[in-house]
This record gives sequence, C-alpha cells and structure tokens, in this order.
Amino acid sequence: MDYVNVGSTGLKVSRICLGCLSFGLAERRWGLSEDESRPIIKRAIEGGINFFDTANTYGDGGSEQVLGRAVHDYARRDEVVIATKVYYPMRADPNGRGLSRKAIMAEVEASLRRLNTDYIDLYQIHRWDDATPIEETLDSLHDVVKSGKARYIGASSMAAWQFCKALQLAGKHRWTRFVSMQPHYNLLYREEEREMLPLCESEGVGVFPWSPLAGGRLARPWQEEPDTLRGRTDELSAGNYAGTQEADNIVVDRLTSLSQTRCLPHAQLALAWLLSKPVVTAPIVGVTKPQHLEDAFAAVGVKLSEDEVKLLEAPYVPHPVSGL
Repeated sequence: MDYVNVGSTGLKVSRICLGCLSFGLAERRWGLSEDESRPIIKRAIEGGINFFDTANTYGDGGSEQVLGRAVHDYARRDEVVIATKVYYPMRADPNGRGLSRKAIMAEVEASLRRLNTDYIDLYQIHRWDDATPIEETLDSLHDVVKSGKARYIGASSMAAWQFCKALQLAGKHRWTRFVSMQPHYNLLYREEEREMLPLCESEGVGVFPWSPLAGGRLARPWQEEPDTLRGRTDELSAGNYAGTQEADNIVVDRLTSLSQTRCLPHAQLALAWLLSKPVVTAPIVGVTKPQHLEDAFAAVGVKLSEDEVKLLEAPYVPHPVSGL
C-alpha cells in the first residue's frame, strides 16, 4: 500500500479509503451485517489501508458502531484515520439535522460514543446547509477541533463557489480550515474537473472521490446485469446517471476494450484512472464482497499510459450536475 499526505497537511493516508456506508446498514437490502462487515475491515487493515470513511447517518449510526468495534479489535487507534460526517437528519425534531452549532455539538458527541473513541481524525460536513450561516458552521467546527474532539475538518459535495467562500472565511477569521473535499468523481461523471478540482489543487486541499466505480457501472461491461443486490436496487445511485446511459456506455466500452488488452478487471482500471490524477488523494471504495477489496488493493499498482488515459477519457460528454 502507498501513502500520501492529505493536501498540504502532514496527515498521511492510504491511497485507498474504505467506505463504510454498507456496514451495519440493515434498512437497505444490500447492507451488510456486523458479522459480514468485520472480515472486510480486518482484511483492509491487514492490507495496509489506514483510512476509513463513515457518517453519522449511515445505518442511523450503525456504521460508526461497527467500525468503532472493529478498529478496537483489529488495530491501534492512533494507527488509523477515521473520518465521519454530519448534516443529514438523525432525529425528527427541527434541530436533529443540519450544521447549526447545536446540531454539530450534539452530533460530534454522538459520533464519538458510537465510534468508541475520544477523537475523530477528520470531521466532515456531509453537504452545504442553506438554513445555517456558513460562519456559524465554521466557528462551531473550529471549536470542535480546539476542544480536541477532531483533528481536522473536511467537506463533501457542494458548489465550488460555496467551498471557496468557506475557505476564504476560515482564513479571514482564523478558523480551522477545511483540509479535504469529497466530490462525486469517476470516469462517467467528470463535471468536478471544471471548477472544484482546480480549486482543491490550488488551495492544497485533499480530494477523496465518492462513487469511484459509478455504483458498479465501471466494474463490468455495460451489457452485463449487475452482480450485486445494490447494483440492482440502489435507486439513489441510478439517479446520478439517469439520462446519460448512451454516452456512458461508450465510456464503458472503452474500459472493456482496455480490460481485454491489459487482462485486468474493469474495477482495477477505473480506480487506476482516478489514482493517475495528481489532485486525487484517495478514492472512497465501498465494499460488499471480498473481491471488491482485492481489486482496490491491486489498483494501487496499476499504472496507465498517457494514451490509455486519453482512450478512456475521449468519449466523455457533459453531464447534468448531480450529487450535491
């Protein structure tokens, strides 16, 4: 496993981040039980992955609990980097969601309890909150860091102007600055190349793409049926690529051709393409089968030539903005 710094910080993470969305996710049919999740987390640690991404809302906190117990059993806490998020509803009352000071202070404590730890390495806002001034959110996150409950803060999908505003305000007020961004980015969805990724590169912000395999669409020829329950039933993922299937199929055809030429699985090549981008720190790879994790390990060692990168990128056409 290779390790890189997160943006301009000294924090080092593995080139693959294990996404923990499916762990303890009983309310979705494709979610894994704790017994099914633990061997995957253990194998990730054994293979050199030190970076784990979850969120308070995943499984209504179940994912954090599963991850926290597994880390306690399989690793030393200071040797792993745990990232979690806050924003989406956790309770039905008006203050049970969002990025107000009240919500952040309540949810960071709840995440710490579920993760069974006294600090979070990377505490991230899951989305932009139109109902809360960003100044209130940044001031609150700054206090979370200064209290020792988080080491760094990060953000996830939003408009580039919003992220730029947050970075500027943090500098102006000497608040803790976002060190990372989680964008929707893969071979089928490259709209973040227009503004967000150049902004992150310019500002020294680490980039952790989510959905690096486009919900499984980059893991097989497009003519084949999904081989996982999630691929057949995840309506949220399907909505991110609605209306662009014809154009996307051409990209997948190129990936299939390269897969046959290189004798490598689609997933390894799609991840290798992301890893070839200097701005990308570590893709967040969701795993529901052991082979998914092995493909992610192998992708770190796959190097694409400039011609191969051009082959994969050439058919891309602009897509409607999604994932925000």
